Amino acid sequence: MVKAAITGANGKMGRVIANIIEGREDCMVIAGVDLNTAENGRFPIVSEPALLPEKPDVIIDFSHPSALDKLLEYCLETGTAVVIATTGYSEEQTAQIKKAAEQIPVFFSFNMSLGINLLANLAKTAAKLLGGQFDIEIVEKHHNQKIDAPSGTAIMLGNAINGVLEDKYHYVYDRHSRRMKREKYEIGMHAIRGGTIVGEHDIIFAGRDEVITLSHSAASKEVFAVGAVNAAVFLSGQGAGLYDMSALIDAN
Repeated sequence: MVKAAITGANGKMGRVIANIIEGREDCMVIAGVDLNTAENGRFPIVSEPALLPEKPDVIIDFSHPSALDKLLEYCLETGTAVVIATTGYSEEQTAQIKKAAEQIPVFFSFNMSLGINLLANLAKTAAKLLGGQFDIEIVEKHHNQKIDAPSGTAIMLGNAINGVLEDKYHYVYDRHSRRMKREKYEIGMHAIRGGTIVGEHDIIFAGRDEVITLSHSAASKEVFAVGAVNAAVFLSGQGAGLYDMSALIDAN
């Protein structure tokens, strides 16, 4: 039985993760971390990881980038594995996460959906065949409460595509300020915010007289919660290192 703690436990995703774990037999929630320490009647909630009543096997993080320092400090001091599913990290914070993975097991993904990661693999295959001949644009849509833009998932998809194209491409986020023709080696990134859209991502390959679009749409936050819990169970017992969805997929 994997003992898990949830950071951001009283947030929307934290509550969904707790509900998912409650219905499983291979893991359990022993505590939560949240600035809002209101008890939920199921497990204790503390304001920071250092106050956890007992050491978990793994921490699932769906909180905020500002919580990263205390989270990694606790995990490094105690040797606790961590699933990091928060988005909006700076380059410096991403480097911190990778550095921590040299000492502890870290599962880090911009998107915990199995479908999104399949989309990334399909996009890489398409880019290998079409790169240089087709223009590439990524359009992401999310609810009106999302703060960061473009989404971490859109960046992940762009990086996956760029990786198979020898990193020759650069990202263009603000086309209205560019009074010029589209450059050959660019990937356009477009963010739409509105309503209660959970998450939609389109990768457009536009060539001469034909367009290919790869799409993924999430109908609820549960797809991300299920992926995060699967990652936590997978990560428990693993050695130090940086893991992502491809490692989870390969393990199955």
